[in-house]
Amino acid sequence: MVRPFIYLFLLVLISQRPVSSARSQLHDPFSTSLHSITGNELITQLNLHPKLDVNIFKANISDSVSTAASRIVEKQLRLPILGHSGASIQDLSHLAGYVRIKHTVGARMFYYFFESRNRKDDPVVIWLTGGPGCSSAVALFYENGPFHLTNNLSLVWNDYGWDKVSNILYIDQPTGTGFSYSSSEKDIRHDEKGEFFKVHPDYVKNDLYITGESYGGHYIPAFAARISQGNKNKDGIHLNLKGFAIGNGLTEPGIQFKANTDFALQYHLINRQDYNKINQIVPECEKAVKACGTNGKASCLDALDICQKIQEEILSISHICVYDLRRQSCYNFSGMVEFLSMPSVKKALGVPQDIEFVSCSRMVYRAMKEDIMKNLEVGLPALLEEGIKMLVYAGEYDFICNWLGNFRWVNAMKWSGQPDFEASTLGQFIVDGKEAGLLKNHGPLTFLEVHDAGHMVPMDQPKASLQMLKMWIEGKLTVPGKEGSNAPIGLINIQKRPA
Repeated sequence: MVRPFIYLFLLVLISQRPVSSARSQLHDPFSTSLHSITGNELITQLNLHPKLDVNIFKANISDSVSTAASRIVEKQLRLPILGHSGASIQDLSHLAGYVRIKHTVGARMFYYFFESRNRKDDPVVIWLTGGPGCSSAVALFYENGPFHLTNNLSLVWNDYGWDKVSNILYIDQPTGTGFSYSSSEKDIRHDEKGEFFKVHPDYVKNDLYITGESYGGHYIPAFAARISQGNKNKDGIHLNLKGFAIGNGLTEPGIQFKANTDFALQYHLINRQDYNKINQIVPECEKAVKACGTNGKASCLDALDICQKIQEEILSISHICVYDLRRQSCYNFSGMVEFLSMPSVKKALGVPQDIEFVSCSRMVYRAMKEDIMKNLEVGLPALLEEGIKMLVYAGEYDFICNWLGNFRWVNAMKWSGQPDFEASTLGQFIVDGKEAGLLKNHGPLTFLEVHDAGHMVPMDQPKASLQMLKMWIEGKLTVPGKEGSNAPIGLINIQKRPA
């Protein structure tokens, strides 16, 4: 059995601007305005209603979690789980804990770690949920974690948990999200640059993959670039970064927002007259995103207001679940909040009883609003040139971060392999002898459109998502031979689109 702790080290580059100074300058994303689509929809359509804006916790002197001198406070996670794990070892290492972040007033990051059900030397996979400001517990309990949370708040083993092929780590980030907390608002992040960790020495030699979804399209490129740079500079322990995967992410807003009208027309959310009218906003959006670039502030807020008008116009015509066009109403993850608020569960996790679980933090969203429209694609070509694998996957029925926008920015990305990627054939992703998606790849770059899935691919297509991860890690997520099609991806299987 693995030693009962992981050593985490989060590299933090602290924004010097406190949250309180930002509040008056930003629109409240939880107002009734459709300008709040990114933040507001996460709350209303996921049925998450946190009691607090953010976790600011003034520790009691007797609180061992908060006052411990050690950088890390961790415990073996013991929760009753129904059924059998299918693990090849008798005693899986399930851990949860806090790591105290240096150079902050009082920030502590919460994480869950699950040892592979297969073997300990499997790759380490990190999962980061987006928002910005939503807990990775969403993925843990409803998507790709070792177990699922049932409607009666019981845990049952997930036959397609990603821990079947990897050691997996879920992090509640940024500070103030989930069970992560600080004693000061000054610790709330305004961007994702530089936060990451080092694993316990037992896992340092394992291959490392960074994964996540949605606003993870911002977090993941920044984290991957930070690790790569740290390795080059020989900062601390060398980490075996092998690849990163972004699911239904927001990475290159200029291209992705522009694609919304084409996606909406293809899926019959709007008609041709609507399409022509809404497209008049696109040039202004593109100009605003360019002004925002990678370092803008006020210009990025302007870009968000302008570009979200494209989504607003579409949603005023077609009243859909932005995460899954097939659903009349979106998700209900309220059980997670109830479960993680139980005193017995907090005790099992080593969480102070006075800390509330913040499913999605309003304050974190507001603090990071300037970050939303920044282009995070710019740092990715350098990673590809190093041979670090990159997977972008997307469920076909998601609107908010749709597959078409993701495909277009991946296809347009300038790197040495771009001509070959563009020329590569489009092939089938096969699961159980049936087409489960459309695949395009060259060298370290892979794009996968997943059929019959919305924003949360591991939840909608658990078996396909596990096979995707396994094949990608093994270098087998490729188009076999010369099979496939050179037809544009948007024209393949168009008859499947909902009327």
